[in-house]
Amino acid sequence: MFESGARVAAALEAAGADLTAAQRQPNGVDLTLGTAYEQTTQGHIGRDGKTVGDRTPVPIADGDADDEDVYRFEPGAYVVEYGEPVRIPEGHVGFVYPRSSLLRNSCMLNTAVWDAGYEGVGEGLLQVGRPITIERDARIAQLVLAAADHEDTYDGEYQGEGL
Repeated sequence: MFESGARVAAALEAAGADLTAAQRQPNGVDLTLGTAYEQTTQGHIGRDGKTVGDRTPVPIADGDADDEDVYRFEPGAYVVEYGEPVRIPEGHVGFVYPRSSLLRNSCMLNTAVWDAGYEGVGEGLLQVGRPITIERDARIAQLVLAAADHEDTYDGEYQGEGL
C-alpha cells in the first residue's frame, strides 16, 4: 500500500528537506530540480563493480537577469540531482515518477528503486526529446512511498550522497 503525501512529507522533513506547500501532494511529494549534469566520459558496469563516467554541470542559461536560474536543455540525456534530501523509512520502498508537465513537453525522467534506509540527495535521468527550459527549483518529479517487507536496509555506495 502507498503512503499518503503527508507521511511522505514527514519522511523528507525528517531528512532535512524544506518543503513548500506546492510540493505536498495527496499521494506523495514533488521533488525539484537542483543541479543538472552531462556525462562526459564512458562508464562501466561489470559483474564485480561499476564506474560512473565523469560529469560536468550543465551551465545556467546565458541572457538577461530573468534567465539566471534557468537551464536550457537540448535533446539528449542528462543526470539531474534533486533539490531535496531524502530518507526512505524502514518498512518502505521509494519510487520516483516524472511530473506530467515533463511528459507533456516530450521529456521523461527515469530513476531506480530507492530502498528502505537510503538517505541522500538522489538523482534521475532526464531524457529530453525537444528543447526545453527548466528553472532551478521547479518541480519535476514526485516521490511516493510504499510499504515493503525487507530483510535489511540500504547500506550501499550511495548512502549519504549529496548530503
